[in-house]
Amino acid sequence: MATLRRGTSLGGLAALLGVFAWVGYARADEPHGVAEPTLFSEPAEITQVADAVDGDDPFDLELTAGFAQTWKTAQIRRETSITQDGLSSGGFTSRALNVAKYSESTSRLNTRANVGLYKDLALVFRLPIILSNDRELASVEGSGAQQSTTLMGLPGERLFSLPFKSPTRSGIEYLAVGLDIGLLNQARDYTKPTWVIGAEGRFSVSDPMRACNSDPKPLNLMGDQQKKCAHPSDVNRNGVSDKGGDVDLEGSFSGDRSAGVSRGTTGLEVHTYLSKRVKYVEPYGGFNALFEFANDSSEYGPSRDLKGVLVNHPPLRGSMVVGINVIPWEARGEFQRLTFDFRSTGSYVSEGRDYTELFDALGSSDAPSLRNPNFAGFKGNPAFPATSADPSIVDPTSTKVYNEGLTDTQQYAEMKLSSEFTWQPAKYVKFNMGGALTLTQSHLITYDQACATGESNTVADAGPCRTQSGGAFTASGVPNPHFRRVIDDPGSRFLVDGSHTFDAWLNVVLML
Repeated sequence: MATLRRGTSLGGLAALLGVFAWVGYARADEPHGVAEPTLFSEPAEITQVADAVDGDDPFDLELTAGFAQTWKTAQIRRETSITQDGLSSGGFTSRALNVAKYSESTSRLNTRANVGLYKDLALVFRLPIILSNDRELASVEGSGAQQSTTLMGLPGERLFSLPFKSPTRSGIEYLAVGLDIGLLNQARDYTKPTWVIGAEGRFSVSDPMRACNSDPKPLNLMGDQQKKCAHPSDVNRNGVSDKGGDVDLEGSFSGDRSAGVSRGTTGLEVHTYLSKRVKYVEPYGGFNALFEFANDSSEYGPSRDLKGVLVNHPPLRGSMVVGINVIPWEARGEFQRLTFDFRSTGSYVSEGRDYTELFDALGSSDAPSLRNPNFAGFKGNPAFPATSADPSIVDPTSTKVYNEGLTDTQQYAEMKLSSEFTWQPAKYVKFNMGGALTLTQSHLITYDQACATGESNTVADAGPCRTQSGGAFTASGVPNPHFRRVIDDPGSRFLVDGSHTFDAWLNVVLML
């Protein structure tokens, strides 16, 4: 450390302060005072990479075991065209109908292994295990006594009833295998920041989620029960497939299926993070993105490639991360360290077909408007124009498309604020605990469109997707077989509002 003698001039003092301002950082190997701790060479948690064949450290293995708890709440609302004070007027659509309060609780065991392959090169394995996942819809003010309005389908039917509870789900969420590469390392060159890039594949190894009702209504006065997790083709929810016989797409239709726990997708996550230590703080930032591809064995599979389907993929998620790691104390010789991490994450989620807050309720509905299949194709009407004014009719030989609970969701944004405390008491172990609050923008969760424009060449296969001028018809598209008028038509759509999520976690890391 530089010291000032009693005779130092004001000009010399100003020059010295200017040098400190220009340097702006502390090298890990610069001389320290007696009472000043030495500095670790490891960067913030977000940019750490296990390595190997690095000086006197031939091999690195980091094993992590942790527990995380997530609580999510949201308000489910519905659009309405009811001309009533406080709702809508003048033909405009309002989003004022209170439907339900959604709550979800998830307990998760997080396991991770980082294996150093070479300098700043690591193989990463993760296996999050859901111990329990519970979802529930409860009545809120204005919804309990008005379910005939808020949950109305076609005249005389109700889409689902409140309260509604999903079965408890558990199992392996996914298996992740990734690779992290440190392109730059501040510990090797103090003039450079630490820069990490990486990619991770996520593979579903458990049954995909299926729409279920933990307490279905009786089928008849005799007390025969509906199936809790009926196949979508089980229109009557009695264990008999509408396809004929007791055989489903999986080859063994037994009435009830597993509720499942995975998303039924194969994911690719890519990320890049940059950090630069400045004395006892280390600011960082970066980006990550998650792309998911639906598996044929999931509820996405049966109808995703049909003509007219507008959205046949899960949403794409991109995030920007900004944070600062504060290191109030560390002792390199004793391998001891305390850090506080403060992070902000902004995410954009694209439009996509997804498991929403109403996945179980809509997918297990016994309302005919949702249980009966849509036909994927139309054909010319042989009775037109002699005895019919409709030039196009349903083709009964086309593919039947059933409601499996997945719905098209509107794009939305999320903001996540998190904080984490890390304590390393010894060379081979460290602990971290933290929490996060996520706020989700209000968005529609039944957002599909009736027609796919630009795909029809003839009026015969256009169905209702046509225009008429005088006596002539012009095709404007082909029908979307996923579209359900009772939930996707403007004035009937559902949305999520006031959604917020709180996470808490505790991890133990062994560094071998």
